[in-house]
Amino acid sequence: MGALLSCLQRANNPSLLLTFPSAKFHSSSGQNNSVFKKVPKIFSSVFNTVSDFFGGMLMSTIMEDDGTPIRSGANAAQFQPISFSTMTFSLDQIKQIKSKLGATLNDVITGAIFLGSRLYMQEMCHESGRSRSTASIEDMLKPNAEGTWGNLFSFLQIALPKLTDANLTDPLQFVVKAGRIIKRKRYSIALHMTSWLLQILNKIGGPKAVSKFVQGTLKNSSLAITNVVGAQEQMALSGHPVKGVYFMIVGSPEMALSGYPVKGVYFMIVGSPEDVGFGIMSYMGKLRVAMGVGKEFIDAEKLMSHIENAFEMIFKAACGN
Repeated sequence: MGALLSCLQRANNPSLLLTFPSAKFHSSSGQNNSVFKKVPKIFSSVFNTVSDFFGGMLMSTIMEDDGTPIRSGANAAQFQPISFSTMTFSLDQIKQIKSKLGATLNDVITGAIFLGSRLYMQEMCHESGRSRSTASIEDMLKPNAEGTWGNLFSFLQIALPKLTDANLTDPLQFVVKAGRIIKRKRYSIALHMTSWLLQILNKIGGPKAVSKFVQGTLKNSSLAITNVVGAQEQMALSGHPVKGVYFMIVGSPEMALSGYPVKGVYFMIVGSPEDVGFGIMSYMGKLRVAMGVGKEFIDAEKLMSHIENAFEMIFKAACGN
């Protein structure tokens, strides 16, 4: 993605560099770190680490999600025809929800995708609203100057909250629950343990063994989500303004440019074994979501409509009309 963005310039002034939102890290200074609070946190951390690590191991090997309207469970799903759709959400509205809930931008859009997916599942098959369904969320790790060259990432396996009457009454629970689980797993020692496991697999069986493990993680889950931070200013390609940018992980890179002036830049990686994949990218005050689904299995228009409706439900519940 960096190689693609390096080919683009500011539309209003090509001599200036593009700027990107910076990550904000929260300090723990000033918190009460008494021994009475540390001990429960240590036990909780140990339990969560063991649970996350062995849960991830099972998910990558023998455990898999239920068959639902968003997961066919078919072998070689990555070779089936894929339908692509795009959605656009206002970053201002997402920031309002974020402010009300004390969440992150990723929590908000992930919660909307989870709720929309559950609503779609329930419409297509009522019992599936409570099924076991997991999302593999690709999380970029903080770069280490002394570490291995290249992008470092991990997969956070997040269970989709089950759809209940209480959740429909208070859709914010999807954002709150998603944010709480993501935060806990992102800072779990299990991530480092999984990294060590992959290094051992690489030494014993080579890249093929690592690939098989990661493939199992993705194949046994219901959907995949990845995100990339985009430029704050409008970009241009060879002097032609770019109106939209979409990023998606759904094996080999493709880039498609449509017309002049450039209406959209799409960077897609196809070949992932799930039936549903989402790529999220911010650009010019908008959050753009690309969705790839199994064309012969999922009604893309209906799923997209449910996700957009879920976002509206969350916005109204958090900020009113």
